[in-house]
Amino acid sequence: MRTAHVILLALLPATLLSAQKQKPDNRSGYDRSARAVLLHPANVYVAPDEGSQRAALVGPGHEVVIAERSGPWVRVFANTDVKDATDDRDEPEFKDDDPTPASGWIHDKGIITPTTPNGDRIVYGAAANYESAAAQPHAPADAASAAHLLYRRVATYFPQSPLAAEAAWRSADIRWQIDKRDQSTLPSAKESDPTLRPGMYEGELKAVIKLFPGSPQAAKAAFEMLDNKLCGDWQGLPKCPEQETVLYEKYAERNPTGPRTAEALYEATLRQGSLVTMYEVEENHKRSLNAAAHTQSLAQQLHAKFPDSDFTVRAEAIAYRVQQNIPIYGNDRD
Repeated sequence: MRTAHVILLALLPATLLSAQKQKPDNRSGYDRSARAVLLHPANVYVAPDEGSQRAALVGPGHEVVIAERSGPWVRVFANTDVKDATDDRDEPEFKDDDPTPASGWIHDKGIITPTTPNGDRIVYGAAANYESAAAQPHAPADAASAAHLLYRRVATYFPQSPLAAEAAWRSADIRWQIDKRDQSTLPSAKESDPTLRPGMYEGELKAVIKLFPGSPQAAKAAFEMLDNKLCGDWQGLPKCPEQETVLYEKYAERNPTGPRTAEALYEATLRQGSLVTMYEVEENHKRSLNAAAHTQSLAQQLHAKFPDSDFTVRAEAIAYRVQQNIPIYGNDRD
């Protein structure tokens, strides 16, 4: 079972890039076949000798380009990561300083290339370990960054791997959760109009949908992007839950059997239940009755399609409260 989201982690310092299909890529000026990813932090020395000067430190998940091997040493060009093109005009919130590649020597260990046997499983497992570490109370500072980059390498180095879709999703999700946490600290996070706050970067999630259409991971990515369209604070007005109900119902219609569909229908149920109270405050009894009926309908839909889901019983509890005239939104104390 996957570890908890890394939303409570420290800021991710590295640029978060979208997964792409493996194809010839000479933008960095290096042969792709010589590229490799490190599973652990590695010092880059100016000579194949630990007593020589250190030229750079390469973190886990970052790429190097292998130039030659000499016994237990490998000469590499480090910090050769290049920015990937995205399929939209969005710019990442976090940007690299585009460090100049550093040439030097590293120990020949923990180096995975696209041709390493079982490389996809090794890199994926390393990513999962870093993700687990990142979820701990006193997480290493670079754990989230390492998990993000290592998952990304699985998708780009091993696009045919059965782990590729899940790795691309996890990489994008880590970025999204941290971005979402950061957005919640801004004053604009409370704006009822979502267009009045900076949108979270969607490039990586869109890449998951593009590269793995129809997959459970694509459905999860599409659900996550709904965050950019949600109100920060309803402010007691019906407009937000009305619009958000439509968003969630459309998502459920487009992804009838997706892994987040039950959750989407629950969110729609919660909003319709809240509207019952909001309309009554406005003395719009007809709309209140319609919202109450809509709440019951959504709960029944969940029961029929997802009888074993926790979201179903949660929706049924909301529907029962509406039947009992217990407010869903605001003060429910008699």
